[in-house]
Amino acid sequence: MERLLTAALILRPPAEEDAPEAYELMNDPDVRLWNPTRDCPDLATAEAWCRDGADWSDGSHATWHAVDQETLRMVGNVSLFAIDTDDRVAKIGYRVLPAARGRGVARQMVDAVTRWAFESRGLMRVQLEHSVHNEASCRVAGAAGFVYEGTARSAYAVPGSDRRDDSHIHGRLPDDPGL
Repeated sequence: MERLLTAALILRPPAEEDAPEAYELMNDPDVRLWNPTRDCPDLATAEAWCRDGADWSDGSHATWHAVDQETLRMVGNVSLFAIDTDDRVAKIGYRVLPAARGRGVARQMVDAVTRWAFESRGLMRVQLEHSVHNEASCRVAGAAGFVYEGTARSAYAVPGSDRRDDSHIHGRLPDDPGL
């Protein structure tokens, strides 16, 4: 498990001491609107989520918590998931704590993990998908060097409902510029 550095962040595997921030993140209404996640009624559940994120042993995901370099507090979470080592592709998703939004946390996390995917895992494509209604994720994708490739009809299951949205598809290849 690797640590990654950006201009303002340390990305490291999740740790149980992140549970208070993880609890806040998993219960934030905006996060729950755009990101499927387990119910998190207490700190014990948040600790378990952190432990699960830190276990990369099955090779299907790699998850980091972003820590502010100045405060050393968790400000976000980013995961490379659906890793397909045969086709050398994966997807990326992220969450940012409310107090850290608007500071470039998401684009720094996404860029750093995407670079890691290309350089350390030999992947040839990372894909970022989001509901067409999530304009902030569109901005993050573009800022992190992902190219908008199209819209997949009814591809996004809205968490906590039976509703489906269309989904924007963004992709980044190893030769595409990042930040």
